[in-house]
Amino acid sequence: MNTTTTTTTTHDPAGEVLDAILTGAGRLLLSVFTLAWWAILFPMVSVPAGLSVAAGWFLGWPAGVGVAGGAVAGMVLWRVLSPQTFERWFTGRVRSRFLTWFRYRRRWTNMATACGLSTRDGDRVFIPRLVSVQIGDTLDIVRARMLPGHCPDTWIHRADHFAHGFGAQKAKVSLVGPGLVEITFRRSDSLADPVVVPFESMAGFKTIPSTRKAA
Repeated sequence: MNTTTTTTTTHDPAGEVLDAILTGAGRLLLSVFTLAWWAILFPMVSVPAGLSVAAGWFLGWPAGVGVAGGAVAGMVLWRVLSPQTFERWFTGRVRSRFLTWFRYRRRWTNMATACGLSTRDGDRVFIPRLVSVQIGDTLDIVRARMLPGHCPDTWIHRADHFAHGFGAQKAKVSLVGPGLVEITFRRSDSLADPVVVPFESMAGFKTIPSTRKAA
């Protein structure tokens, strides 16, 4: 005699709605926190933007447009008069923040799991913590905290996996502290582009002054 077991799944609409509300509220709070953090990091953008909105709100839209136009003109003037400081305090920082997220943070969990560096305790999955990321012209330096029970050799043997997974030419893993590993990614070859060196600056060579005798 065959026995058929039928399982009926019931949906709780109220619970689903509550989950959706909580998920939306969490994402909203995260977005607000991220926006506030970026405003603190880049006051040269957030302050003029805030003044433009305030001027438009209290004095009318022409005043807001005028303040925004003045801020844009000031940024352009800054870029023209001092490109080094503009790169250091604005474009360089924006580039570093974006590449930190785009190259490493958004893929860190998947890569750590794919390389067998995550651990499981029941239903909980633990991922090595990404401590810091330093973006350079040709080299990126990433530091991560090993999980309890990890062996440094396990990380060192994953160097090729890291290079392939993060799209780098080469990766080198080294232990720099108790439980702290440093991964150096080579993104490009610093010697690929030729560098023109003035003849006078080469070691052992100096420009010989003219010794033509007077007639």
